Order: sequence, then structure tokens, then C-alpha cells
Amino acid sequence: MTAFKALGLEEHLLKAIADMGFETPSEVQAKAIPILLERDTDMVSLAQTGTGKTAAFGFPMLQKIDVKSRTTQGLILSPTRELCLQITNEMINYGKYMQGLNVTAIYGGASITDQARQIKKGSQIIVATPGRMKDMIGRGMVDISKIEYCVLDEADEMLNMGFYEDITEILSHSPKEKSTWLFSATMPKEVSTIAKKFMHTPVEITVGTKNVGSDQVSHEYYLVNARDRYDALKRLSDANPDIFSVVFCRTKRDTQKVAEQLIEDGYNAAALHGDLSQSQRDMVMKSFRNRQIQMLVATDVAARGIDVDDITHVINYQLPDEIEIYTHRSGRTGRAGKTGISMVIVSKSEVRKIHTIEKLIQKKFIAKEIPSGMEICEVQMFHLANNIKNTTINPEINAYLPNINEVLADFSKEELIQKVFTVEFTRFLNYYKNSKDLNISGGGERNFAEENKDSTRYFINIGGKDDFDWMSMKDFLRDLLQLGKDDVYKVDVKDSFSFFNTDTTHQELVMGIFKDFKLEGRQINIEISKDTGRSKGRSGGGGGRDRDRGKRRGDRNDRGDRGGDRGDRGERKGSFKKRSGSGGFGGGDKPAFKGKSRRSSERPETKGTGGRRRRKD
Repeated sequence: MTAFKALGLEEHLLKAIADMGFETPSEVQAKAIPILLERDTDMVSLAQTGTGKTAAFGFPMLQKIDVKSRTTQGLILSPTRELCLQITNEMINYGKYMQGLNVTAIYGGASITDQARQIKKGSQIIVATPGRMKDMIGRGMVDISKIEYCVLDEADEMLNMGFYEDITEILSHSPKEKSTWLFSATMPKEVSTIAKKFMHTPVEITVGTKNVGSDQVSHEYYLVNARDRYDALKRLSDANPDIFSVVFCRTKRDTQKVAEQLIEDGYNAAALHGDLSQSQRDMVMKSFRNRQIQMLVATDVAARGIDVDDITHVINYQLPDEIEIYTHRSGRTGRAGKTGISMVIVSKSEVRKIHTIEKLIQKKFIAKEIPSGMEICEVQMFHLANNIKNTTINPEINAYLPNINEVLADFSKEELIQKVFTVEFTRFLNYYKNSKDLNISGGGERNFAEENKDSTRYFINIGGKDDFDWMSMKDFLRDLLQLGKDDVYKVDVKDSFSFFNTDTTHQELVMGIFKDFKLEGRQINIEISKDTGRSKGRSGGGGGRDRDRGKRRGDRNDRGDRGGDRGDRGERKGSFKKRSGSGGFGGGDKPAFKGKSRRSSERPETKGTGGRRRRKD
């Protein structure tokens, strides 16, 4: 506590710190708090997630505001409703001995009138998501014209989610002479731009190195075929019996699908994404914090509010579209001085991304193999042995011991141990005894020429003029061929034609599907290309084109979960323009393609948020 007192904090804050069990300030707290207490200044603080940033700006703000005044003096903007609620709760805990303190959370998915009523009572500090905050300012429900302190928390993520215009609009209603404190895990150019626009000669604090991953987190990757991705996820879970993890998927659809599969297979799992209602999200997060859920399957946006110190693993079921997001994902583990593991499940076509991420985070990935069934059986048996060893005996069992001893009287100690462990061993053995090796060659420093021996490259006479880009082309092909997301790769879209690759095993399927295939009445031609890599250009293509461009674009609504979640823009209008089409299927039956191309916009119903952990035999 002496260390916190040395930072200049007052007694009422020190008492709250003692109640929470904090002993020494983190590096970002030790650097930021004295500066923010001593003078009114703008600040840019770069620190990884989980380093104690909320306290770094929370303590100074609480010490500087006038709690006797009902005027709003502090504004904290955060990207998601979960993070908004988390910061609000922490600020309330920090200021528990400040009589009259009122901290109000403003976010979408809750009653706007209730939030306005709370503010009207007199809120010295408002914590808000940008979408709902902009809405309430526009309705005259909030007055921030007299704020003295403004915090932009997780600034990189807010900008990544498209909140630049919202932030600009919100800050235009605030006084120019306020102090602005910007906290961010990474420093992309967009964050530099906002710092220059809204801040005056800010003090810059950097904990660690810009854009570099935490030293508390180790990074591993597992190379499997795309179709084995889910089986690999289950084995990684079974090989780590005490796992308490966040599993990241790229889209809401995949998040829901993976969570439902895990629940069906007997794992304690749940989904967290933008299609859930606020009450569903709150229920999921409460269950996760209470460890009733071991595997939380989440999108990147929804997971921004997850602040749980004991997460053992982050599993990247799919890598993010933007590699900078990997830093935020891995930051969910290795928090509060504890160590963690970030696992990545990759297919052949994604290994090159691993090397790119290594350069970004300046950390090396360890190439590992998915454990075999027998290895998992061994791990599970020793896990059971340790559980038995460490179990505290319940005295209530004593009343039943005479009858139990009578039933087991004929068995020796060795026989009893064999029987007990046979139960656990047999369950996993029955499940894994005929399981295949999920690992594929090509890990480490890969030979990409060797990869191409098993890959076929195709030429197709549709391209940019038909309103395709690489993503919508990939969606179109995988839906048509009914292949996995990673089974179509190296998609290269030119103006009037395109190239793409599949594994050679799919060659007969591809050529068969496109035989006499028509799109909007137009014959589509496909042929095997001699170019096995990225095309450097080629003439050719089909005849006249029907350019009805509204029907074939991939739907990016799911991408990064921005369409539905967007940091919970609340009641903001026109937050994101959807592209027409679906971009994929929600796990149901896929339509047969005869003549015209058809796309489905169906998504699975949101259902089932948790399941009991059991192993199917």
C-alpha cells in the first residue's frame, strides 16, 4: 500500500485499494497516475490489455472531480457494452468511500429513458459506448459541455470498429480546454490521427514496446486440414483438462455454430456475439466468470469487454482478417502478472499469416502437434489421479462408508484403483481408439513449392467487372462447391477473370460443378491454370456479361462481427451498410446450384448458451 501512497493518492482511494487486495501498482499505473495527478495534461498511454489501464485513469479522475457537484465532469468512452459495464463497476469500487459519487453507464440494449433519468440525478462521471452517447447528446439527454476529463479507452479498437465520426461528433460538444487521456493497446496510424486532432502536446507513456505482445503469453500453432479444425479444437480441450478459455471465431455465424457443436458434444461452452440480447450476454458472462463455462466462443468485438484474470488459454479457431487484432485476442490471457497460452489452429493456406504476426508482436510461435487419442487418455488419467489426491473429504460420506466397504470388501487396493481409473480411461479410449492423426506436414519454415504439389489452380471467366472482389469471390466459390472456408484459397480477382486454388483432391468436384454451369443465364468457363501461384496477369474471359451487380457480392455483415455489434451502437441509425447477399450459410442444408447461382441469407437461431461437461462414448 505504501507504493500506491507514493503515487500521491488520497486516503479514501488507498482504503478502497486495500479492500480490493491490490498491493503494488502495475507499470502503466506507476507511470500514468503521478503525471495525471500533478497537472492537467493530455496523455497517450500505450499498454497491452490486462495491464491495469482502468485504474491508471480511474484513480486520477476520481481524485480530481468534485463529488459535491452534480455536474458531469468526466467522460469515458469505450468500444463495447461489456467493457462499458466493467469500467463502470470498477470506478464504483474505486470510489466506494466517496459519498455522493454517481457513475452512470450509457450503452445500447438497455432503456435509454432509464439511463437519461440516472444522469439527470447528477452523474459526475459517465462511461459510454460511442453510438448510444452520440444518440443521447443528439436528443438533449446528456450535457458534456462542462467536462474536465475525457478518456478514450481501447482507442485502437473503437477506431477499428468505425467510431471515428461518432467520437468526432461527441467531442465537438465538449470544451476545448478539457484534458484528454487516450489509452490503447496498439498505435496504428488512425490512433495517431485522432491524437493529433483532439489533443495538445500530449505526454506519451509506453509500457513495453508499441504493438508488441505481452511477455506473459506464449504462442503456439497447430497445422491441420481445414475440415479437421473442429476436431482439433476438441482435442486441445481434452488435452488440457483444467482449460478456462476464450475461443475466437471470425463471424457470428461460426461462433454460434462452434458453440452449439461443443455443447452437443458435452463441453461446458457458450457463444458470445452481437446477435445475443443484452440479458443473454449478461447471463453468459456471469456464467463464464463463475467458471460454469470453460470454453467461451466469441467474436472479436463481443470479447472486448472480457476482463477475467484467470483465463488459461486463448484459442484462435480462425485467425482474424486483420492481423493487428491478434494482439487483442492474445491479451485476454496472461493478465495481472499470470502466464497464459495463445493457440492458433491453422490450415496450409494460413501458415504465412503466422510469420506476419510474429513480425508484428515480435514473438516467435512454437509449432506443435495436435495430441493423439492415447496421449489424451494418459493426460486425463493423471488429471483424475491429482483430483482424487487433492480432494477434501466430505464428512457426510462417513454414514455410508460401512455399506460401501461391505460392497468393496473383496477387492484389494490395486484392484479398486484399476476399477476407478478404468471408468475414466474407457470413456476416452472408446472415443479416441480409432481416431486419426490430425496433424499435417508443412509446419515450421514451410516449403511453399511443396504445398503447391497438392494444390490445383483454376482460371474462371468472371472478375471485377462482374462486381466481385477476392472475398465475395471466395464466398461464392465455397458456397457453390460446398467446401469449407479454408478449402478455397489464393483467390486472385482481375478485371474480367479470376484465379483460385483448391487442394487437388477437390479437382474432380470443381470441374464437375462448373460443367455447363450458368450464372444469370451466362455460361461460366473454368479451366486448370498452369500458373500455380499468384497470377501476374492473363488475357481471356467469357463473352457478354450480365452485370446485375446486386446479387453476387459477399455479405460482410458477419465480418469482425461489426454488422450487428459495432461496439453496440445502441439506437444509432445507419451504423453499417450491409452488402447484398449472404456470404455463406448458417450451418443448415446448402442449396443445389442448377443453372442460376442462388445465395442464402439464413442464419441459425440463437440458442443454447451452456452445457454440462461430459464425454460422449
